[in-house]
Amino acid sequence: MQMSPILQSRFHNLSQTLSFEELLEELNKYIAIKPEAKYQIVVGSDSASSTDVRVVTAVAVHRIGNGGRYFWTRSEVGRCPTLRDRIYKETMQSIVMMQELRGRLKEMLGEEFFWDNKITVHLDVGLIGPTRELVDAVVGMVKGYGFDVAIKPDSFGAFVLADRHT
Repeated sequence: MQMSPILQSRFHNLSQTLSFEELLEELNKYIAIKPEAKYQIVVGSDSASSTDVRVVTAVAVHRIGNGGRYFWTRSEVGRCPTLRDRIYKETMQSIVMMQELRGRLKEMLGEEFFWDNKITVHLDVGLIGPTRELVDAVVGMVKGYGFDVAIKPDSFGAFVLADRHT
């Protein structure tokens, strides 16, 4: 059986390079420090326009009102001749990452952690600019997988965190 590319990814922050398993442990440890706090798990992706596209996906744990931590990984997705292709690839990268995270974090944190829509996919699209025509399609994709979704200007996971590393 082939291992998911996400499980083989290396995740980075300012001081560490981690495997997916180590990323899960870091998120779990961060939440365990203040279990009574409110949290949001955010995944967002971004890419730079070029011939061969590399998508950066950021994973953040936000302690509401008290900061947070984030990690990022980079993956090669091949040719994306149009903006639409790039946005769809970014969206699918975020969805796949969030599926893996949700499943594994439920095992670690318990089902009740996710009752208040604490997980959100952040998309690098907005109602103003060249991606406005793609908003309905990619928001529908994310919602179809059962995740909450944020677009610009609220999608900091994509256009701030992931964008720093594209």
